[in-house]
Amino acid sequence: MIRLKQPLVLSAQSGNVASPLVAAAAAAGSQQRRAARAGGRVRARRISCASTEEAVGISTSVTTKERNLTVTAIVTAQKPTSMYLSRGLDDLQDLMGKTLLLELVSSELDPRTGRERENVKGFAHMTLEEGKYEAKMSVPETFGPVGAVLVENEHHREMFIKDIKLITGGDESTAITFDVASWVHSKFDNPEPRVFFTIKSYLPSQTPPGIEALRKKELDTLRGDGQGERKFHERIYDYDTYNDLGDPDKNIDHKRPVIGGKEHPYPRRCRTGRPKTIFDPETEKRSSPVYVPRDEQFSDIKGMTFSATTLRSGLHAILPALSPLLNNTRCFPHFPAIDALYSDGIPLPVDASASFNIINDVIPRVVQMIEDTTDHVLRFEVPHMVERDRFSWFRDEEFARQTLAGLNPICIRLLTEFPIVSKLDPEVYGPPESALTKELLEKMMNGLMTVEEALQKKRLFMLDYHDVFLPYVHKVRELPDRTLYGSRTIFFLGDEGTLMPLAIELTRPQSPTKPQWKRAFTHGPDATDSWLWKLAKAHVLTHDTGYHQLVSHWLRTHASVEPYIIATNRQLSRMHPVHRLLHPHFRYTMEINALARESLINADGIIEEAFWPGRYSIELCSVAYDATWQFNTEALPEDLISRGLAVRQDDGELELTIKDYPYANDGLLIWNCIKQWASDYVTFYYKSNEDVTSDQELQAWWEEVRTKGHADKKDEPWWPACDSKDNLVQILSVIMWVTSGHHAAVNFGQYHYGGYFPNRPTVVRKNIPVEENQDDEMKKFMARPEEVLLQSLPSQMQAIKVMATLDILSSHSPDEEYMGEYAEPAWLAEPMVKAAFEKFSGRLKEVEGTIDERNNNPENKNRCGAGIVPYELLKPFSEPGVTGRGIPNSISI
Repeated sequence: MIRLKQPLVLSAQSGNVASPLVAAAAAAGSQQRRAARAGGRVRARRISCASTEEAVGISTSVTTKERNLTVTAIVTAQKPTSMYLSRGLDDLQDLMGKTLLLELVSSELDPRTGRERENVKGFAHMTLEEGKYEAKMSVPETFGPVGAVLVENEHHREMFIKDIKLITGGDESTAITFDVASWVHSKFDNPEPRVFFTIKSYLPSQTPPGIEALRKKELDTLRGDGQGERKFHERIYDYDTYNDLGDPDKNIDHKRPVIGGKEHPYPRRCRTGRPKTIFDPETEKRSSPVYVPRDEQFSDIKGMTFSATTLRSGLHAILPALSPLLNNTRCFPHFPAIDALYSDGIPLPVDASASFNIINDVIPRVVQMIEDTTDHVLRFEVPHMVERDRFSWFRDEEFARQTLAGLNPICIRLLTEFPIVSKLDPEVYGPPESALTKELLEKMMNGLMTVEEALQKKRLFMLDYHDVFLPYVHKVRELPDRTLYGSRTIFFLGDEGTLMPLAIELTRPQSPTKPQWKRAFTHGPDATDSWLWKLAKAHVLTHDTGYHQLVSHWLRTHASVEPYIIATNRQLSRMHPVHRLLHPHFRYTMEINALARESLINADGIIEEAFWPGRYSIELCSVAYDATWQFNTEALPEDLISRGLAVRQDDGELELTIKDYPYANDGLLIWNCIKQWASDYVTFYYKSNEDVTSDQELQAWWEEVRTKGHADKKDEPWWPACDSKDNLVQILSVIMWVTSGHHAAVNFGQYHYGGYFPNRPTVVRKNIPVEENQDDEMKKFMARPEEVLLQSLPSQMQAIKVMATLDILSSHSPDEEYMGEYAEPAWLAEPMVKAAFEKFSGRLKEVEGTIDERNNNPENKNRCGAGIVPYELLKPFSEPGVTGRGIPNSISI
């Protein structure tokens, strides 16, 4: 069943057209305009005072004396959730009936003057029903369709208004609902009233003449003037670089480069306008909360279940309290100590009660009460992969399987050229030839085929973190307790359809004092080679984990989507059908991103403290953006083709290179559903390619996405042109996919796969012992290889901080909106759009069943087998909490 986000009252007559006494004769108005253009005359018709749809009124003579109709406006608002200084004055305003000043705006021009009709005004007063306000207004019968309602909030505090319902003559069947779902600022903050348009969507050229100017004015308001510091109540969308990640006034070591621009290309974020710091005139002060346009902020429910600010304060409060218990040790002493985090837990100190209260509010799953006592422990839920198979993380098969069905299944690519050669400058980094030789790979393939045959048969695949990380090796090694290599990992596709890792190459570039070092590791026949192989895998997993978090997750979803949100609000009216299609896909994203800049990706934030790139995290993210990000290959089919994981057949269908590739198999189901829904939607509103090219708002939107939102890549040749219906469908499908399916695939499995940190370590703190043949390190390794592995993995403090963070980031809020679950009121108002959405919703429900069938099919060895976690990250729906499934519409966490 499709769920409606806000109450929508439609006509009793036709489901979405109001009766003649309530609905305007918009058709008559259109006829008048056509006649006027033709130089003819048309007999006037009686039209109503409140409508969002076309409806023919009752014919009457132009000489008939005009009479007024009584319209009742019912406003549904959210009750204030807190006390504030002026609450008493506002309550008094309610009693006086001066709460909200409403103005009805006609869609039609006054035929006598050719200008907008005079608005009809009325105060809404509080009723006995909580949250309901009511206004009675006398409206001329010839007023025409109500195209917009202006709202002035007389309170000293903002109000959240859910909807406004207009009823003529007390007849509920005539009700027309304006879907608001927005915060309305106090007139004391801003004297300009808020405007809310009809739920009927209009292309710019179709806008009723009475609200054309209002449509343009509202967009001007949302763009702002680019000046001053933004205030909490504002709704201004503008662009800026990432210049607020550090706080050099607080700590000069917090200075970070500006990310965005020629030196460090990057997508833009929303401008806050805060003043610059004293010590660095390029850095913005972090002295106040990060500004987010008011309607982009969390709902009360979301705010109670997740807040990065609370996360930051909670972790910063509890970890120092735990420090004496952990002794701030460099590593876990043995693997049973790691297991104890999920069984015994860590007793919280008595004097940490305040810390407990904070963290329990944020991550109650990890703070549990000891049986029969009032004491509490920090005890983590057992991740699903460890619950099913405690030793799966240790096996090569699982290492390879997770490149296709794990947390980061979007980086593996087909190996197409051999020998492998670095593209970096050999004068700077050393010889470009790889240590992965033909002889080595053929040996590891047990003579099944030559490298040339394997390339021809598409049997060799690579996880390549060599060139992207090599320039940062020496920088990262200067950070305490961290190391880094450039790495390449080669996999072989067996006859069963599963991958097996053949070899890993680790490279340290040359420096002024040392030559280049590189070595290939394989799962050799003896204990020494076997343990070195495990250490090499740990390094690769660390590289994959860092790349996943910074690029696959943060860059390709959170950071890249924010420009789409800004451009949509600046250039597409709320009446625009494309705005209404995309709006659900942008819910909460700007708030999440702002809080991430405040607590997660900032200087000394959780990412810098616990992930190997440290202070270079976002700088490295910029390098990846510059080298790899393309809008066209953000489409799933094009991404798969670009990585050699799929080929497009003559009939347009994709053939996967690896048949059992769970991310691709399930992702293509979701992609096809999205694209069909986008196609049906675009086809309804755009009848021809000319309609697309002549849509001024749409063209300005797409131009701004490219030239302002992604300004550092504005001249790239791969940007699609928004010049046809097909191209528009593709553009919209990419945005909808990235915000939904792509983000779900790389986010909601974070605790399942990373909650047991040896499976996905965020940092490796020691060089592999054979790098320099250091006798002391080799002696330790030969005597106790397990101890060397534990010493290389994250410290106890790093591990606990990451585990608690991943638990939060993997969780669905109780007010989550899953794709295909909620229908926007504007979609339901158009029967054909409503039918298209119902088909879309139905297809997604079918996908649920298909994925279940695939997970239960023993032939799919990458998703079904002893101890294997079923691949459910692209199942569309979920219950709240950490479930490892569910595709929200938007990047909402």
